[in-house]
Amino acid sequence: MATNFLRPLLKEPLVHFLIAGLAVFLFSAWRGDAVDPASRAITINAEQVQRLADGWQQTWQRPPTRQEIDGLIRDYIKEEVYVREGARLGLDADDPVIRRRLRSKMEFLASQSVDGEMPSDAELQAWLDRNPGKYGGDAILSFDQIYVARDGDKAWDRAGRLLANLQQGKRESGDPISLPSHTESAPLSEVARTFGDDFSSALMAQKSGDWAGPVVSGFGLHLVRVRALAVAGTPKLADVRQRVENDWHAATLADRQNRAYQVLLDSYTIKIAKP
Repeated sequence: MATNFLRPLLKEPLVHFLIAGLAVFLFSAWRGDAVDPASRAITINAEQVQRLADGWQQTWQRPPTRQEIDGLIRDYIKEEVYVREGARLGLDADDPVIRRRLRSKMEFLASQSVDGEMPSDAELQAWLDRNPGKYGGDAILSFDQIYVARDGDKAWDRAGRLLANLQQGKRESGDPISLPSHTESAPLSEVARTFGDDFSSALMAQKSGDWAGPVVSGFGLHLVRVRALAVAGTPKLADVRQRVENDWHAATLADRQNRAYQVLLDSYTIKIAKP
């Protein structure tokens, strides 16, 4: 029974990663290398936080928000954890690499098995079932749009008045623009290229036959009427297998890296002093 329990566990890449780290740790102890317990504590003082904030401001020409400072601190902690663990594994021996190179090596150790791993048909089908819209063909749209120039707050009020007139059956023309007022049987991707992703997403949510809006694009405001919408069906796995497999590998790689990092992070005591 013990063998049956251990067999699937030993196939887990995260277990391989931890075993490798333990082996290097024991080898270092056997050589007599001292392990400083204090190195398990990461203290970030106010001066360090200020340096992170100064670096951000030099890059973006503005001070970071509180949320952005928190993100900088989290990234610094992640870098510090990988640098220290990389040093424990001997990755920095005789190699004048910088911190990010060590972090990159540690992330590679946590995910190196993914490249050669082949997902089963069941795993790929489950992925496809969870993301059908990503791999299906384009939806086909026929719609009308009336443009309203976005020249201040009054544009929204004007768009509202025009919409009310349209909904009452009155004819309106809006402002001139070099965009078609009537579009026939256009793929959704083509609509997105012309008007933007937000505009195309809004059209997909509209009820066919009714004037609605205003919908925002990079050009301004639009009143829209969807006349016809044909949604593409879910594709077969055989038709999109390579795309699904590529996305599965990318997601699995990120998951392995995150899980390995969390195991290392949990062994640290983090202290942060903000200015």
